[in-house]
Amino acid sequence: MAEIGRIIEGDACVAEGASWLAEAEPRFARALERTGPLPLRLRPDGFGQLLSAIVSQQVSVASARAIWAKLEASGMTTPDAILATDEERLRALGLSRQKAGYARALAEAGIDFDALRRAPTGEVVETLVAVKGIGIWTAEIYAMFSLGRADVFAPGDLALQESARLLFDLPERPKERALRQMAEAWSPWRSVAARALWAYYHVAKQREGIV
Repeated sequence: MAEIGRIIEGDACVAEGASWLAEAEPRFARALERTGPLPLRLRPDGFGQLLSAIVSQQVSVASARAIWAKLEASGMTTPDAILATDEERLRALGLSRQKAGYARALAEAGIDFDALRRAPTGEVVETLVAVKGIGIWTAEIYAMFSLGRADVFAPGDLALQESARLLFDLPERPKERALRQMAEAWSPWRSVAARALWAYYHVAKQREGIV
């Protein structure tokens, strides 16, 4: 387990990480006073979770849910089912031509999801981004929430960038590379730092009347 670090398995793990962050960085302590306990947000792992991520790309939450419901009702959430059908059928269920291609690429990749659970986070990300249609953000989110990795971050996330700007009083929203470097100070609990920043973003924007 040394290679993959801590695994977040429950609320107690998140609370431990939050406590560490509050001690290490006063601004996180301030944020956590406003957000309260952070959510666990763990998800299943495997093919279906990544297919769902592809479905959700660049569409509203409501649209993604509707398309996913159609795929589930048609049994189109496994590699074998995707490979056994054609693009026309997938498009009839709501996928664009591009996403139908991504779904097939994921099915053809033959990812060993059991092995991913035991692989170092860098290897997980490398394996996933090799699949057409899966970017580094999706891979990092998968490692964070589907595999429960405690020390992974997703600096390409715009909400994380904006929350970091607000919490750390930065003159502008940090770019992905800058935020990745900034997050190094939050190791070994970077995924809890991400939860804290997302929660703080929600609180800050509520205060501004945006969400």
